[in-house]
Amino acid sequence: MKIIVSIFFFCGFILNSFAQTNDEKINKFSKEIEAKVIEWRRYLHENPELSNREFNTAKYIAKHLKELGIEVQQGVAKTGVIGVLKGDLPGKVVALRADMDALPVTERNDLPFKSLVTSEYNGKKTGVMHACGHDSHVAILMGAAEVLSKMKSEIRGTVKFIFQPAEEGAPKGEEGGAELMVKENVLKNPDVDAIFGLHINSGTDVGSLKYKTGAIMAAAQTFEVNIKGKQAHGSRPWTSVDPILTAASIIQGLQTIISREAELTKEGAVITVGMINAGIRSNIIPETAKLIGTIRTLDYDMQKFINKRMEEMVPAIAKAHRAEATIEISKGLPITYNHIKLTEKMLPTLQRIAGIEKVVEISATTGAEDFSFYQQKVPGMFFFLGGKALDIKSEDAAGHHTPDFILDESGFVLGVKTMTALTLDYLND
Repeated sequence: MKIIVSIFFFCGFILNSFAQTNDEKINKFSKEIEAKVIEWRRYLHENPELSNREFNTAKYIAKHLKELGIEVQQGVAKTGVIGVLKGDLPGKVVALRADMDALPVTERNDLPFKSLVTSEYNGKKTGVMHACGHDSHVAILMGAAEVLSKMKSEIRGTVKFIFQPAEEGAPKGEEGGAELMVKENVLKNPDVDAIFGLHINSGTDVGSLKYKTGAIMAAAQTFEVNIKGKQAHGSRPWTSVDPILTAASIIQGLQTIISREAELTKEGAVITVGMINAGIRSNIIPETAKLIGTIRTLDYDMQKFINKRMEEMVPAIAKAHRAEATIEISKGLPITYNHIKLTEKMLPTLQRIAGIEKVVEISATTGAEDFSFYQQKVPGMFFFLGGKALDIKSEDAAGHHTPDFILDESGFVLGVKTMTALTLDYLND
């Protein structure tokens, strides 16, 4: 027994010494390229591209990976870029993922690298902005690729760098994002054993990491309601079947599913109507109305129940108003679920790199991530990286997907260190 204990103690000592040596190199190399990571991010921020249209972004990434001597594959899931770095020793395969697409948002910040790009989205002219931090994700992963390429002799196995398009959703009528990447075998050839991903957060202090074991982000579905009534003059509503009034009643009804029918002590859930489209003039009651919204759930049984009640309620409420209504609910994104054993195994890495006091366990959020499609196939861990300046209160920080979204770039280097350390610790375990 004493011999076995001694062997385990000795092995643990060797592994800790190995990790300490790697950490010294990771810190050194990450600090050396910090200015480059910020420069890459600023270029990407100034030159954003919408989902499935990240052509120049893909070229920018591929050029960098090729210069590092990393094997590159382009055109995956339309514009995706894959890099493969083989270590000097055999072992497992770990994947690291960053999303590349920007949003149809017109930037309101006064940055020297502010986006002035415009495009068309859903038939409307709009500005284009990295209003969710995907530019920083790409730059951080480019940095991790550079650090790991310098540590090739320490890598036991293979690293696959996944630069993914269309996380925000492919344009209507197109496939895209993580689901299409999985469909095109991004987790194969070589077969991935585990995958890691991060998301910067504008409301979390720089230098901090946030994580959760199990469900960390919600499943997300889109729904569309089409209402048909009877058009009439606005002065004679009794001759109409008013689709706008019907729409208002449907919206109120849908909210009662959450407030009165969903068991919220089990998990959170949200139904939000994000668009109403009806009418053209003040004195015309229109014939039709359309509602578009999102459903967020953290439990698949609750999702089924909410979907069922929505499908029952919408036509019933419309009928009560003498109107007709149909509802379509998309399959959507799965729950972002951190593999329990993998997350528990890698938590010490997060704590070692950021400091125990800077690693915070959180409750699940109702945001959604298509990283979940990878996690359905292989064990995966997704975590949040702080991007808020310390002199700004969390409640004052501009939210994601808004024109005022802004990040403190001093937090990027922790992202590079963490992704690199997770890779080496996993492969060398």
